[in-house]
Amino acid sequence: MTALTLSTAAAAGLRADAIVIGVAKSPKGGKGLAVAPGAEAVDKAYDGRLAGLLETLGASGAEGEVTKLPAPAGFKSPLVLAVGLGAQPDKDGEYDAEALRRAAGAAARALAGTKKAAFALPVADAAAIGAIAEGALLGAYTFDAYKDNGKDAEGKNGRGPLGEAAILGGKPRDKAHKAAVERATAVAEELNRARDLINTPPNDLNPESFAAVAQAAGKEHGIKVQVLDEKALAKGGYGGILGVGGGSASAPRLVKLTYKHAKAKKHLAFVGKGITYDSGGISLKPAGHNETMKCDMSGAAAVFAAVVAAARLGLQVNVTGWLALAENMPSGSAVRPGDVLRMYSGKTVEVLNTDAEGRLVLGDALWAASEEKPDAIVDVATLTGAMVLALGNRTFGVMANDDAFRSAIVEAAEEVGEASWPMPLPEHLRKGMDSPVADIANMGERMGGGLVAGLFLREFVGEGITWAHLDIAGPAFNEGGPFGYTPKGGTGSGVRTLVRLAELTAAGDLG
Repeated sequence: MTALTLSTAAAAGLRADAIVIGVAKSPKGGKGLAVAPGAEAVDKAYDGRLAGLLETLGASGAEGEVTKLPAPAGFKSPLVLAVGLGAQPDKDGEYDAEALRRAAGAAARALAGTKKAAFALPVADAAAIGAIAEGALLGAYTFDAYKDNGKDAEGKNGRGPLGEAAILGGKPRDKAHKAAVERATAVAEELNRARDLINTPPNDLNPESFAAVAQAAGKEHGIKVQVLDEKALAKGGYGGILGVGGGSASAPRLVKLTYKHAKAKKHLAFVGKGITYDSGGISLKPAGHNETMKCDMSGAAAVFAAVVAAARLGLQVNVTGWLALAENMPSGSAVRPGDVLRMYSGKTVEVLNTDAEGRLVLGDALWAASEEKPDAIVDVATLTGAMVLALGNRTFGVMANDDAFRSAIVEAAEEVGEASWPMPLPEHLRKGMDSPVADIANMGERMGGGLVAGLFLREFVGEGITWAHLDIAGPAFNEGGPFGYTPKGGTGSGVRTLVRLAELTAAGDLG
């Protein structure tokens, strides 16, 4: 993991492999580049010609663009790395936190394998410190556990992550600056742990081994962890989880993580879909749709990471995490289209498509969470391809039984840099799930399938409990190239939004 430090040292005298500075397009009406605050010493050493030099090298200031040039004479660092900030600063001359986060992430990726980089990006306050720190830690993420001594498929040595990120302008003795770094470290480390889980091949991550990871983290961070195995699930009547996991040699699990604070006044419950591999079951997925299905436990990974982060931050809120873990496989013991399952709530579900399995495991976990009467429940799931069609690969949908709560989640997501969009729960779509043999079917109308799934989940939320559903099917797994602080593969989508919700609840700012 990349180490974070705060430094008041001058850029010229700091020993590092590179100095990271920010550049942006000139203000409206202007031409060329503008060198961002924090890079004054570097610009001065170039006799004020830094912007012109970067333009000559092709820099435009576009978001995430990286341009390297030799450091000026007298600097102990051999390299200057200019990263584009994209957007202009606000009227107060401050850059948006997400622009700083993405810039730091792009720089950290570009400097993979180096021992130390000095980040001379704009530092207006502690929030900027936190954004730079978080971006650097997330951008430096690598997953090479399955490469031979860090070698890639061609036998070349992997570079590994950036060793240390020193944030210039940060004051080591300033309480707000220190707190910002500590928060960024806790959130980023747990988010990266979620990425590790998502990227782990399904032959090494099944419901049992995922539960073991949660138990180990619980011991480390003072979180109570309870695991229901297949016998306990059968005794308790968890028909949804058992039905989905019945076709696999790896038995399902329901994991409950409980973090409590002595001064907490509110209780949040987070519920995560944890399908460690999704073949579609008997309703087998077509060719070309199976290869990334190790990521179908991204919701459970997000919930797990958020609960641990809340514990590490000592937030004054009680948080319970529910991980609904199963592997969806076809076999002689697998649930079939036409089967009827009795859920933990007592409701019966006619299974019309075994590839609509996430809502089945979540239904059981939502009802279990509801029994504790939390102030609010938020579930997170890679639930529907329909949501990807609606919102693309970088935005998750938010549905809720309370409009104000839905708006609060969208605002919290925007605050931490996660793209989301409010989605409705149209009542007319509920009729499509009527079943002639059961209380409800697990499929409804094809059009608006993501909304249909949300309506299904709502059926398993206890009466009077505020609830929201995050469908992260699009942004949970990045099959394209890395960008900003987002790597290829598992992204950890949803973690930061859940942590922010817990922080707002602890502060009394979330009704």
